[in-house]
Amino acid sequence: MGLIEPESMDQCVYFTQRAIGKGSVKVWVFRGECTQCKEGVMGKPRGAKGKVKTRADEYECPKCHYKVHKQEYEDSLLANIEYTCPHCQHKGEAQVSFKRKNIDGVQTLRASCEKCKGNIDITKKMKEPKKKEGI
Repeated sequence: MGLIEPESMDQCVYFTQRAIGKGSVKVWVFRGECTQCKEGVMGKPRGAKGKVKTRADEYECPKCHYKVHKQEYEDSLLANIEYTCPHCQHKGEAQVSFKRKNIDGVQTLRASCEKCKGNIDITKKMKEPKKKEGI
């Protein structure tokens, strides 16, 4: 298939590279173009001082200032996955919709191995709760 790798993280909405069981996975999602003006590349809005608002719930086109809700925008993108299958050690590539599903109570991006058809689950990383000491 020959996936195109990003040259810079500025081109990506999402990027991760990690080990999963006996395998590994690298996932990246390119930023999409504006559906209104077809010229700008959607990104998080910028504040008055020019800093990106990383916690914003919407994406904005820098050219025409068209806004789209975060969930709606991210669900329309494609995730590029380069993997070593944790089940059969096959190295392969896949492209799936960047729509996370709730699997066992955790937001997960699921792909399938092209050889053994085993599930390759990329979970959303979450912070672990702090443990209380003493008492």
